[in-house]
Amino acid sequence: MTGLIQAYIPEIYMGLSSLLVHKLRTLLTMLGMIFGVGAVVAMLAITAGVEKEMLSYIDLLGVNNIIIEAKEAVDRNELQARRQVSPGLTFRDYRAIRENVQGIELATPRKRFKPMKVLPKTTAEPPVLIGVEPSYKDIQSLRIVEGRFFTAEEDSQSAPVCVLGESAKVNLLGYEPAVGKFVKINDTWLQVIGVMAQQAGADTDVEGVEIISRNNLVVAPLNTVMRRFEDGNSYLKDEIDGVYIRVQPGTDSIETSAVINAILAATHKDAGDYTVTVPAGLLEQKKRTSDIFKIVMICIAGISLLVGGIGIMNIMLATVLERTREIGIRRAIGARQKDIVRQFLTEAVMISILGGLVGIAFGMTLSQVIAAAAGWSTVVTFSSIAVAFGVSVGIGLLFGIYPAVQAARLDPIEAIRYE
Repeated sequence: MTGLIQAYIPEIYMGLSSLLVHKLRTLLTMLGMIFGVGAVVAMLAITAGVEKEMLSYIDLLGVNNIIIEAKEAVDRNELQARRQVSPGLTFRDYRAIRENVQGIELATPRKRFKPMKVLPKTTAEPPVLIGVEPSYKDIQSLRIVEGRFFTAEEDSQSAPVCVLGESAKVNLLGYEPAVGKFVKINDTWLQVIGVMAQQAGADTDVEGVEIISRNNLVVAPLNTVMRRFEDGNSYLKDEIDGVYIRVQPGTDSIETSAVINAILAATHKDAGDYTVTVPAGLLEQKKRTSDIFKIVMICIAGISLLVGGIGIMNIMLATVLERTREIGIRRAIGARQKDIVRQFLTEAVMISILGGLVGIAFGMTLSQVIAAAAGWSTVVTFSSIAVAFGVSVGIGLLFGIYPAVQAARLDPIEAIRYE
């Protein structure tokens, strides 16, 4: 290996000397590779960031889960029209699903409220109160960092207890331990028995499903919420506004969701007042979209690299023409054709290597600028750098072959005579 490197040292030295003779021309030639490699790195960073963000959102929903959401009406007239056809999402729907759908491992209804007043008072956005059964913890893979989650017995007894999200705990009770303290939601005091771990990822809506940030939640037993917070004007409201379901391992969640959708379509008489979301299906769909986006972006960046390669070939052909006498002299004193090929290939590859290295730095900087300006998440991975640099070197090698072969084929006598 050492002997091979030593054999190439003269060509590398000659190549650098030749490139430095025409600094501006070399720089202009490298620009194509710099922009091409930079575009590849930036585009792959954008797609990797989008994929990471998408996976984090899907993870919040749970890949093995099915989420049923009551669809809110635009106005009261629409809601009244729906109620003439459908009673909305109810416990009856929940029981029908549990009794008739195979492969369900865990499930819980959900009732959500936005409190009118909260104590202790906070200047931050008030937390959202949801009532669920204890299975919610396992369905959503919650991690409790302080205290515990409520039990089935506390749910059946409508116990005035709750578990706080991290942000809700800090906004209401500060940074001190929260277990054992009380918060007042509307007119009801709830004792804090646990705090959930900080949730990564921002709030967003995915395919019509509102992802409620666990950081700003007050989670209480379902019966507690139904009996202590339900108001009298409930005719137009859904009895429950959501259902979380986890299917058993090996069960096709997409097929299970089709059965659930059929049951709900019959009981709701196609009123369109609910949505059934399957994160596994969303994941497949978004991966296909991400792959298409990635291919398009790579093709666009590849065009820049192709232009850079053509620039390398053009400048190397001009270099061969300029150095015809030098080639003739080298051949006359014993240089073989393969030595000439190696010399010019080394110069072409060096242009692409230097352009590739600068292009990587440019691409990383560009991805950070895009992230800051557009608010997108970008992730520069080692694989994206390796792919961009490898393609850059490959293009330099590919587009340097023809000029190198042309130089090697020159007749030594005619080359020496060339003016």
